[in-house]
Amino acid sequence: MPHAVPATLATLVVGALGGALFAWVGLPAAWLSGAMIAVALASLAKMPAHVPTPLRDGLFVVLGVTMGTGVTPDTIARIGEWPFTMALLGLTMIAVMGATYLYQRKVAGWDRETSYFAAIPGALAVVMAMTLSYPRADVGRVALAQSVRLFILMAVLPSLIAGSGAPVPDISAQPPAGPGLPVLAVLVALAGLVGFGTARAGVPAGWMTGPFFMSAILSATGTVDIILPGWLTHAALIGLGCVVGARFSDFSARELARLFVVCLGAFFVGMTISVVMSALVWAVFGLPFGQVLLAFAPGGLEVMTLLAFLLNLDPAFVAAHQIARYVAMVLILPFLTSRFLGATRPPAGPGPAV
Repeated sequence: MPHAVPATLATLVVGALGGALFAWVGLPAAWLSGAMIAVALASLAKMPAHVPTPLRDGLFVVLGVTMGTGVTPDTIARIGEWPFTMALLGLTMIAVMGATYLYQRKVAGWDRETSYFAAIPGALAVVMAMTLSYPRADVGRVALAQSVRLFILMAVLPSLIAGSGAPVPDISAQPPAGPGLPVLAVLVALAGLVGFGTARAGVPAGWMTGPFFMSAILSATGTVDIILPGWLTHAALIGLGCVVGARFSDFSARELARLFVVCLGAFFVGMTISVVMSALVWAVFGLPFGQVLLAFAPGGLEVMTLLAFLLNLDPAFVAAHQIARYVAMVLILPFLTSRFLGATRPPAGPGPAV
């Protein structure tokens, strides 16, 4: 791509400004969604958007390590306290994904790859990383479907959940200190080697999947207390938002409006199943309906757990179920994707730039 360096710098600056704006307003998944939307709008305005492949792979490594840190020993221990709801969560995931896939495939007429990735419930970063592994999938449609789901969840769930007027607890405490910079550098470098191996093995989103499991194992066993600095995680989220936002240059405003309507329908299909299953758990086990709905909702781990905290529900219950869903997705989806769509082939060279 000619003038790649200026285009890359412009893309990253626009993405950073969009992420900062969303964070300032307090919108969900601010750094990722803000960067994605800002770059998408700039792309629609014909700004050349570019993110080099090596940089993209590095972003996936950092995000994989970050996601793995959420698998703590305490969370693993508490997962065993709710075996029946965990099993129902698994059934809900399967039903949501299957119904949403059929809607997008049969009603909206999307291709198989795009319908598959757009139907995966939650985990935007993981889904986008896997989507980028399959060139035939329409990254723009997948990103729009996933983003619409997340935004609507944040807008709708608080009003659906009893106790939304509960007082907001103090969340201003500083996080504990993580390992020093030398240890952190070694961990990220090791995660990069693991990601390179899983990517070369053809694992979907290998640059993210491998580091995730490495980080999760180290964190769950208490071997290393991995806490990445906020600026590094935010930078990685901004970068991923730039990667995805650049793909919207292929759409017109009319096409985006039409796709948005399809995404609303897909959200309704999936959310209806989540609500019905949450009501079943509420009726059988007597757990608060809102708490179960947050645990079963196809949203991000951090967003759903924070909502539970702010709505005076049990954040441990929500976090345990969302982490179980997250781990199951990262563990199972690469193999399910390979069987359903075929295995990805590692590029012979550095790969095409995004």
